[in-house]
Amino acid sequence: MGEIQEPERTSVNGMRLGVLCSGGKDSLFACYLAMQKEEVACLISVRSRNEESYMFHIPNVHLVPLQAEAAGLPLITVETEGIEEAELSDLSRAICLAVERHGIEGVVTGALLSVYQATRIQRICRDLDLWCFNPLWYTDQEAYMELLIEAGFRAVVTGVFSAPFNAAWLGRMIDREALKDLKQYVRKYRIILTGEGGEYETLVLDAPFFARRIVIEESTEEYFNYRGILRVRRARLEAK
Repeated sequence: MGEIQEPERTSVNGMRLGVLCSGGKDSLFACYLAMQKEEVACLISVRSRNEESYMFHIPNVHLVPLQAEAAGLPLITVETEGIEEAELSDLSRAICLAVERHGIEGVVTGALLSVYQATRIQRICRDLDLWCFNPLWYTDQEAYMELLIEAGFRAVVTGVFSAPFNAAWLGRMIDREALKDLKQYVRKYRIILTGEGGEYETLVLDAPFFARRIVIEESTEEYFNYRGILRVRRARLEAK
């Protein structure tokens, strides 16, 4: 399959990066990896009004500000109508704001397999002369999921969009038992283990670099015919 060619870096250590953050496990694990070698200067969030957005994670993206607060990171947020391709100009605007306000030199994404998303983000970065860092690109999915759990990430499923996911998955923690079930689904139903094919979405409640964790206080569920969303209505931060 097509590879994403990253531009050469202009520095070796301490590059200031902005992380494209959806609130889900992939973007925040990519942030965690970036923190190992570089300086994460801010999170960047795009909130789409279109629930069928081609580019952006939708369920509970309004909670990214709580994640930014928990991580002690500034946040750049822009809204988009979510019109295909046109939404890219809003993403570019968000990245430009991160450059202006926080002096970022590169952008981190949680892209795993989506050539559609990765190539478009890379094009924006190239136009703005920024490094595009995709630390999870074509990584071993099983090893990644094991590392996610082992590192102490607490991510819950907030959206399901294919068989065989039933309503019981909404709000379920991605732990070793859940991973065992997901592996069985890969074999039997040929889903993508990480949900990169749109099978499920997640929300990170805690991460190793969070000073506090998120607690869901109120939520509602919508589910019909293997499609469902857990909508978080109220949440707060609490001490670990």
